[in-house]
Amino acid sequence: MHAGSKVEATVATILIVDDSGIDRRLAGKPLESSGYQVQYAENGRQALDIIATMSLDAVVTDMVMPEVDGLELVKQIKLKFRSLPVIVMTAHGSEEIAVKALQIGAASYVPKKNISRDLETTLHSVLSVSSAKRAEQAILDSLTSVEMHFELKNETAAIRPLIAHMQAQLRQMQVCDDNDIVRVSTALQEALVNAIEHGNLEIDSALREHRDGSYGKLVKQRAAEEPYCQRRVRIQTRMSRDAAEWVICDEGPGYNPDLLPDPRDPANLQKVSGRGLLLIRTFMDEVSFNATANEIRMVKRRAK
Repeated sequence: MHAGSKVEATVATILIVDDSGIDRRLAGKPLESSGYQVQYAENGRQALDIIATMSLDAVVTDMVMPEVDGLELVKQIKLKFRSLPVIVMTAHGSEEIAVKALQIGAASYVPKKNISRDLETTLHSVLSVSSAKRAEQAILDSLTSVEMHFELKNETAAIRPLIAHMQAQLRQMQVCDDNDIVRVSTALQEALVNAIEHGNLEIDSALREHRDGSYGKLVKQRAAEEPYCQRRVRIQTRMSRDAAEWVICDEGPGYNPDLLPDPRDPANLQKVSGRGLLLIRTFMDEVSFNATANEIRMVKRRAK
């Protein structure tokens, strides 16, 4: 959509929210003249009623209003209508509130003193981005499964961004709610650290019981030594609408998985070395090892 293009602008419906009738018209009239469909609300409560019943492309709101103010309106829109962009209008004295609105999800802002000059340009910019994101989301919503392969060096710093990517995929595929995403992420963190430190670097987890820092020192030492530094951790993940599966494999010599202590045994519960496996088995629906325990397979199924 281009500012001033009546043909394209008619497809966009904008809600102007302001308790001042004069300011509502100052913001809305130029948009109407450019072909936008414009709706009006006197406060945030009225705006939320309109948003719930109409298809809108953007909301332009004042900050200081009775009943539901602009900040609360932005919060509610981001909570209930996440894809609807909000532009806030700032008057003298409301700048601090406007900054908070931007921090919690508003897409842009326009000073009221420049509303007739800058609103349409700002709106055009926001709608262009919003339209592209909606188109991308429509494609992503049609995605039914995805498979990814990763290879990590023995650097635990690389784990966090990888897990963040996994979290985004879990949300996209709607396998888990936010609470389960945190639990699954914790299990992945433990499995990846185990693959690096106990698998590739061959560090005995019992050393964690020592409080002299020897465990951390050995991690750094072996990460720079042969043959440990050449080893990699490979991650394969498959996600569908029904489940997510991870296979994590290190290049260490492995060990007999039957010798793994049962972390659910009360006698082992207080040991630092058994914590990771306990969390993995608790948070995942299915956990298994290969014959040498240098490969772990974890499955999280979508809740019915």
